[in-house]
Amino acid sequence: MKYDDEEKGILDALEDNRIELADPSEAEINTVKTAAKRTFKKNKRVTIRLYDHDFAGIQKKALEMGIPYQTLISGIIHRYVEGDIKIKPA
Repeated sequence: MKYDDEEKGILDALEDNRIELADPSEAEINTVKTAAKRTFKKNKRVTIRLYDHDFAGIQKKALEMGIPYQTLISGIIHRYVEGDIKIKPA
Protein backbone atom coordinates (compact mmCIF):
# COMPACT_ATOMS: atom_id res chain seq x y z
CA MET A 1 0.00 0.00 0.00
CA LYS A 2 1.29 3.47 -0.86
CA TYR A 3 1.24 6.18 1.77
CA ASP A 4 1.57 9.92 1.30
CA ASP A 5 4.06 11.92 3.41
CA GLU A 6 1.54 12.68 6.14
CA GLU A 7 0.46 9.05 6.42
CA LYS A 8 4.09 7.90 6.52
CA GLY A 9 4.81 10.36 9.32
CA ILE A 10 1.86 9.12 11.35
CA LEU A 11 2.79 5.47 10.81
CA ASP A 12 6.44 6.12 11.74
CA ALA A 13 5.43 8.01 14.89
CA LEU A 14 3.09 5.21 15.91
CA GLU A 15 5.73 2.53 15.33
CA ASP A 16 8.33 4.57 17.26
CA ASN A 17 5.90 5.02 20.19
CA ARG A 18 5.91 8.80 19.76
CA ILE A 19 2.12 8.82 19.67
CA GLU A 20 -0.44 6.75 21.50
CA LEU A 21 -3.86 5.70 20.27
CA ALA A 22 -6.82 6.48 22.48
CA ASP A 23 -9.92 4.31 22.72
CA PRO A 24 -12.92 5.91 21.01
CA SER A 25 -15.71 7.24 23.19
CA GLU A 26 -19.17 5.69 23.14
CA ALA A 27 -20.45 8.74 21.25
CA GLU A 28 -17.74 8.34 18.59
CA ILE A 29 -18.57 4.66 18.20
CA ASN A 30 -22.27 5.45 17.80
CA THR A 31 -21.50 8.15 15.22
CA VAL A 32 -19.44 5.73 13.16
CA LYS A 33 -22.09 3.00 13.43
CA THR A 34 -24.80 5.40 12.27
CA ALA A 35 -22.68 6.57 9.34
CA ALA A 36 -21.93 2.97 8.37
CA LYS A 37 -25.62 2.03 8.44
CA ARG A 38 -26.48 5.01 6.22
CA THR A 39 -23.60 4.20 3.88
CA PHE A 40 -24.72 0.65 3.29
CA LYS A 41 -28.44 1.40 3.07
CA LYS A 42 -29.07 1.11 -0.63
CA ASN A 43 -32.62 1.58 -1.72
CA LYS A 44 -32.47 1.94 -5.51
CA ARG A 45 -32.06 -0.87 -7.99
CA VAL A 46 -30.76 -0.19 -11.50
CA THR A 47 -30.15 -2.31 -14.56
CA ILE A 48 -27.27 -1.50 -16.88
CA ARG A 49 -25.83 -3.13 -19.96
CA LEU A 50 -22.08 -3.63 -20.17
CA TYR A 51 -19.71 -4.96 -22.77
CA ASP A 52 -18.64 -8.53 -22.02
CA HIS A 53 -14.99 -7.54 -21.60
CA ASP A 54 -15.89 -4.68 -19.22
CA PHE A 55 -18.02 -7.00 -17.10
CA ALA A 56 -15.26 -9.61 -17.01
CA GLY A 57 -12.78 -6.89 -16.00
CA ILE A 58 -15.05 -5.67 -13.19
CA GLN A 59 -15.50 -9.22 -11.93
CA LYS A 60 -11.73 -9.81 -12.01
CA LYS A 61 -10.98 -6.57 -10.12
CA ALA A 62 -13.68 -7.34 -7.54
CA LEU A 63 -12.30 -10.84 -7.02
CA GLU A 64 -8.80 -9.40 -6.50
CA MET A 65 -10.24 -6.99 -3.93
CA GLY A 66 -12.31 -9.69 -2.24
CA ILE A 67 -15.63 -7.91 -2.71
CA PRO A 68 -18.77 -8.60 -4.79
CA TYR A 69 -18.68 -7.01 -8.24
CA GLN A 70 -21.92 -5.10 -7.50
CA THR A 71 -20.19 -3.48 -4.52
CA LEU A 72 -17.27 -2.44 -6.72
CA ILE A 73 -19.60 -0.93 -9.34
CA SER A 74 -21.58 0.89 -6.65
CA GLY A 75 -18.36 2.19 -5.07
CA ILE A 76 -17.06 3.49 -8.39
CA ILE A 77 -20.32 5.32 -9.05
CA HIS A 78 -20.33 6.76 -5.52
CA ARG A 79 -16.75 8.00 -5.84
CA TYR A 80 -17.59 9.64 -9.19
CA VAL A 81 -20.67 11.37 -7.76
CA GLU A 82 -18.66 12.60 -4.76
CA GLY A 83 -16.00 14.05 -7.08
CA ASP A 84 -13.23 11.61 -6.16
CA ILE A 85 -13.07 10.34 -9.75
CA LYS A 86 -12.69 12.85 -12.54
CA ILE A 87 -13.37 12.30 -16.23
CA LYS A 88 -10.62 13.66 -18.46
CA PRO A 89 -11.97 15.96 -21.19
CA ALA A 90 -11.58 14.54 -24.69
